Amino acid sequence: MSLLPFGSLPTFKPRQFVPAQLDLGDWVQIAPFFDQLETRIATAKSVADLEAWLMAWGELSAALDEESSRRYIAMSCHTDNPHAEKAYLHFVELIEPQLKPRQFQLEKLLITHPQCAKLPSPRYDVFLRDVQNHVELYHEENIALETEESKVGQQYQKLSGSLTVQFRSEEKTLVAMGKFLEEPYRPLRQETWELVAKRRVLEREKFEDQFDQLVNLRQKMAANAGFKNYRDYMFRRMGRFDYTPQHCFDFHDAVATEVAPAVRELQAQRRKQLGLDKLRPWDSAVDPLNRPALKPFEKVEDMVARSQKIFDKLDAELAGGFQQMQDLKLLDLANRKGKAPGGYQSTLNEARLPFIFMNAVGQQRDVETILHEAGHAFHALATRNEDLLAYRSAPIEFCEVASMSMELLGNEFIEEFYAPAEGNRARRTHLEGIIGVLGWIATVDAFQHWIYTHPGHSRAERSTAWNQLMDRFAGDVDWTGHEEVRANLWHKQLHIFLYPFYYIEYGIAQLGALQVWANSKCDKVKALRDYKTALALGGSRPLPELFAAAGCPFEFSAKTIRPLVNLMREELAALK
Repeated sequence: MSLLPFGSLPTFKPRQFVPAQLDLGDWVQIAPFFDQLETRIATAKSVADLEAWLMAWGELSAALDEESSRRYIAMSCHTDNPHAEKAYLHFVELIEPQLKPRQFQLEKLLITHPQCAKLPSPRYDVFLRDVQNHVELYHEENIALETEESKVGQQYQKLSGSLTVQFRSEEKTLVAMGKFLEEPYRPLRQETWELVAKRRVLEREKFEDQFDQLVNLRQKMAANAGFKNYRDYMFRRMGRFDYTPQHCFDFHDAVATEVAPAVRELQAQRRKQLGLDKLRPWDSAVDPLNRPALKPFEKVEDMVARSQKIFDKLDAELAGGFQQMQDLKLLDLANRKGKAPGGYQSTLNEARLPFIFMNAVGQQRDVETILHEAGHAFHALATRNEDLLAYRSAPIEFCEVASMSMELLGNEFIEEFYAPAEGNRARRTHLEGIIGVLGWIATVDAFQHWIYTHPGHSRAERSTAWNQLMDRFAGDVDWTGHEEVRANLWHKQLHIFLYPFYYIEYGIAQLGALQVWANSKCDKVKALRDYKTALALGGSRPLPELFAAAGCPFEFSAKTIRPLVNLMREELAALK
């Protein structure tokens, strides 16, 4: 029985170079096709020959990428299944280490090919810039380190996905416990929060051990590539050509001056509404007027059907894409034991189709998540006709504009889940969440800057740095008696473990999404048209041009943040 919710999917275009029956988990069968590509590029005498070669290379890479995605999806859907784990680790340990040097060799052959400089501009500009960057950063000694990094990351996911608590004589995942933090009865919220928090703290040494291993591996990678620290190495590796660490510091400063005051305003209002002297960690998710938690749906099937109606009202083309995903079973949305935490969208690159993974339990946050991941899926579908594999995905900073914009645009029709009064309450919850998450993004990003520019730091120093950032960005919450939980709160942020430095993108993108939303308030038709036009560009243009196509300047200092925070303040005032 397949561990995937979907079965075989047709390739978007018939294979021309890769045989249909090739076993993509067997390196002995894969290797000859890299040999052929190395031979074929030597015979490319014209630009047309080189472009045909790029298509063959892309076909092989897409097939391998989809194989990797399928194994990752199966593993994350079933972290407790040994066959899924074995298949995933087989690819990570035996295929990926073989792929990396062969892909590098092809990149090097391309960059040095006499026809490369003649490839049409601007069509190939971004692609060639990225390939050149890969060639310059490639170091063979890092392959084993990256393999080990993936294995440690998989163990982090396994540990996180295995955590459960006994609550009311029933075993529950930590994700499933989240709904009780929305309950009006404060002792229940406190009991829930403390039970989950203590369960995480019990594993703190394991999480710390895993993270120390990751930091050590990453510092070695940076040193091998000739960088003084892992932060600078990752900025290059992630292709951050359009902004620098200083721009991130500007973002942190802007969040501290423009967003943090709004956070404290909302916290003061919440504290007053709840009739409390101090806000405690278990007071942040409950409705401040002590209304029962929003319950947008009971069953995941209801969530899907109501989401479909939102897309039907928003745009026929987007609605068709979401329906196609349902028809092809490209959704695994319900929370269950043994499933990895979080949510993601993964593109199956041969089929050129998106898959959505999440852990829905019937909360308002689930509605936000399905809209968010659908935005990613619409991005993948918008680029299906792009034949250059590299351009079927965009820089992360813009990928998140696609998803976060969809949260805001979809919220215009949130009454598909709620009565009108509850719809406004859900909108308010969402906007308050955006204001709050900007502070969390600044905290996580600044923490990673500190970690990787302070080699040799101790665990105690790491906790101190985290606490200082919480003081700067998190507002007014009383953690008395739970200082250890606060100091280890970052353990739950999987990006810090699995995707280092992948978090500021959410902040940059949130500003883009807020601008798309602001534009829609002036002209809905144009804002949506610009949004879809930008998605269709994929990764074919630099970040500033992608943002411009969506109607947003690529700028994330106080100049941009201030009017957006003020817009959210105005909207929140109107939603009372």
